[in-house]
Amino acid sequence: MGRTVEVNDVWLKRIIGQVQGLAYGTMQITVHDGQIVQIDRTERSRFDVLKLKEGAQRKR
Repeated sequence: MGRTVEVNDVWLKRIIGQVQGLAYGTMQITVHDGQIVQIDRTERSRFDVLKLKEGAQRKR
């Protein structure tokens, strides 16, 4: 069926580097012919809506 993905130390370091510091988000690893060829990282920012509303009311 499919090939086993080859992950060497270089790619492990790249993956760890991308994951570090990621609080919210996704990482997508693209594999072609059993080899990693690309890492996509998408970061998200989360905001607590209740805290924002309370802060707006205090300023009035």
